[in-house]
Amino acid sequence: MNPKIIPPRPSPIQKNFSLILISVFVFWSFSIGDGSFLDLFYAKNLDQIKTYISKFWPIDLQRSFLSLTVFAALETLAISIAGTVISIFIAIFTLYTSTSTKVLNTGGEWETSYHKDNLLQASALFMTKAILNFFRTIPEIIWAVIFVFATGLGPFAGVLAIGVHNAGVLGKLFSETIENVKLQPIESIRASGSKKSLAFLYAALPQAFPQLIAYCLYRWEVNIRTAAILGLVGAGGLGQQVHIAISLFLESRVATLTLAIFFLVNCVDFLSSWIRKKLDVNL
Repeated sequence: MNPKIIPPRPSPIQKNFSLILISVFVFWSFSIGDGSFLDLFYAKNLDQIKTYISKFWPIDLQRSFLSLTVFAALETLAISIAGTVISIFIAIFTLYTSTSTKVLNTGGEWETSYHKDNLLQASALFMTKAILNFFRTIPEIIWAVIFVFATGLGPFAGVLAIGVHNAGVLGKLFSETIENVKLQPIESIRASGSKKSLAFLYAALPQAFPQLIAYCLYRWEVNIRTAAILGLVGAGGLGQQVHIAISLFLESRVATLTLAIFFLVNCVDFLSSWIRKKLDVNL
């Protein structure tokens, strides 16, 4: 009878290696900054902050400017909705090809063209993932600069920027959601001789549908904030008015626009939460 071999206990350094590594990176990331958090609390810096904030009051409530603010807020809302819709359509269009062969080929071992189809699916999967990664890697503000040069100043550049970037984000979220569905319903449909596309449509997609809706609404909440920022590079909406006001040192207008952004973002958050509750979907 062989004696039981007891493996050596890991040292404290080995057990906490991940924690030590994370701590090193955190301290390193703060060390590359030019200042420190204590600089915020120096009397001179606090006085400068107070002086600048004092210029925000009283806020600009002129009727002409309020009308402009309302129009810019509606423009920002439209940019976020249109951009989100574009990203959803692109993500849905690439959903099938971005799904792994593990899900698509479940229960399809009986097909004579199984290996050939598997190779084509793997190629399509690689290409689709690469395109979605490219869309997602470039931030919205860079896309906005590119589209401003392509289409000119205005909200359409913001719509395209949000649509392209979020297509990559939603494409990744959608594909990961499909990867986590239960395979038994797919196997059942495939066992009846159905094609993999039908099994995907009637077995995989219905399971993932509530989560897909939740992700779409969540990205809309994010996009309303992004739409307000993209205006700083000429993509329309409230951000563009903020950029103009800051450039002209009109702090009272900046305060009004900031309150408008706050109100708009909170309204969208509330509406998104209400829709999720009505549809009974959650993140």
